[in-house]
Amino acid sequence: MKKTFDSILKIALPLLLGGAILYWMYRDFDFQQIKHVLMEEMNWTWMLLSFPFGILAQMFRGWRWHQTLEPVDEHPRTTTSIHSIFLSYAASLVIPRIGEFTRCGVLKRYDGVSFPKALGTVVTERAIDTLLVMVITGLTLLLQIRVFAHFFDETGTSIDSIISKFSAAGWLVTLICLAAILLLGYFLLRKLSIYNKVKDALHGIWQGIISLKGVRNKWLFAFYTLAIWGSYFLHYYLTFFCFDFTAHLGLMCALVTFIVGSIAVIVPTPNGAGPWHFAVKTMLILYGVADVQALYFVLIVHTIQTMLVILLGIYALIALAFTKKRTSIS
Repeated sequence: MKKTFDSILKIALPLLLGGAILYWMYRDFDFQQIKHVLMEEMNWTWMLLSFPFGILAQMFRGWRWHQTLEPVDEHPRTTTSIHSIFLSYAASLVIPRIGEFTRCGVLKRYDGVSFPKALGTVVTERAIDTLLVMVITGLTLLLQIRVFAHFFDETGTSIDSIISKFSAAGWLVTLICLAAILLLGYFLLRKLSIYNKVKDALHGIWQGIISLKGVRNKWLFAFYTLAIWGSYFLHYYLTFFCFDFTAHLGLMCALVTFIVGSIAVIVPTPNGAGPWHFAVKTMLILYGVADVQALYFVLIVHTIQTMLVILLGIYALIALAFTKKRTSIS
């Protein structure tokens, strides 16, 4: 009974959190106008041009994971690795963070890869990605200090005035997001405590963590890592040119909002729905985009990109259905 309740809670809470934030943001929004923006004002060419980069980001992640598994003596098929990534992102739309376990399960089922070892390499990947995002965030903030200072000088705005204009509801959303992060940490610690009780699983995870030392071509690993995040960024940046009100904002604005959005998705909601909208919209307003236009942007871009994730997940399910299982690697 308790296990069932926990499972329901893990699904319901992220959906409620994301839904609550989206409701607060769009409670007085005219959704009829979205159709006009989509059909009359939006440049679909740029949106379509962004799709290959969204697909490439996941493919690069699959290729990199395949490479990371080699040092722990696991050799899944490259296609299975990529399909598992496609499916993992789609699965995380239902239950946030379940994708990491989903892709390990796919390799276990179809290519006989050790689940603990695979999970360990996922930990390695997440650590590398987190480090890279931190470096990019630091560099971006340094590069944009003058921009923010100029903005404050020209508008006569101060940090205090921004804080004073931050509504009670805005503070509430921020606090809820922080609480959600703490709750996610609690569940992750519980998961780790389970693995700590299983010696073989713990050993497999450790092997995965140290596997980076044994990667044969570290330059290729570095290329994959940069290509993953470069593709993610281009997938997002090209959408700026879909709208007149964002097309002129420039590369640095796109980088700042991309980083802020990437950090916001730490909050455990499906594909960052809610926190991502709130964070990116807030930053776009800082760069001079009107409130309503910022709402158009985050709603349209996030929805279309989420649909791409769903389509890739469906494709992966179909592809895996025709994939022959194997229990040993020759």
